[in-house]
Amino acid sequence: MTLKIVERPSPNHDPRAEGPVDILVLHYTGMRTAEEALARLCDPEAKVSAHYTVDRDGTVYAHVPEELRARHAGVSYWAGVRDVNSRSIGIEIVNPGHEFGYIPFAERQIEAVVALSREIVSRHPIPASRVVGHSDVAPNRKQDPGELFPWARLAGNGIGSWPLDAPPPCEYAPLSGSDFERFVSNLREYGYGVPPDVEWPLRDTIAAFQRRFRPARIDGIAGAECAAVLKALL
Repeated sequence: MTLKIVERPSPNHDPRAEGPVDILVLHYTGMRTAEEALARLCDPEAKVSAHYTVDRDGTVYAHVPEELRARHAGVSYWAGVRDVNSRSIGIEIVNPGHEFGYIPFAERQIEAVVALSREIVSRHPIPASRVVGHSDVAPNRKQDPGELFPWARLAGNGIGSWPLDAPPPCEYAPLSGSDFERFVSNLREYGYGVPPDVEWPLRDTIAAFQRRFRPARIDGIAGAECAAVLKALL
């Protein structure tokens, strides 16, 4: 699709630190309306921003040039990177979110997210494992873009990862012993923050993994199915 891009500059940005732009972070706005979200992202008092916002009709609002550091990820971690903002592009996707009545994303909106993301990954060295949700990089604070976001569809368009050989949802018995230790090690290998690398509970990280890759049951308890999904990703 041809993107409709509207300039809506935000003053909330900084120079990037050293390092390549190699992470793409997807969010939902989590506010009642698109206009509320746009106003906040462009409000100097709020001190938050993103590079882009995608409205439900597919309109893309451009806030911060990609060469600058937007303020979208907050305290976060991915694959050893603690200043995720300096290494990432942030896309906000209009949706009221869990607080205000989470709803499925609109078709035109997802088409625009796919088109915009494909352009971004063509401009920057962003591998599949570094296309993430806000909940992946800040699982103790965030749930977005949430379990309704069509990650498999993005992966089918060359954006991010999806476990093609994952088993059907059936095995929820908790892992234990060396199986659990191997699962945690694999979480870290994929990029997730686990203690002692981060200060948030391991259960939060497991729930974020489930929200992204096994949304049928989000309980923060790793079972054999979660282990198989993660193994397929790796």
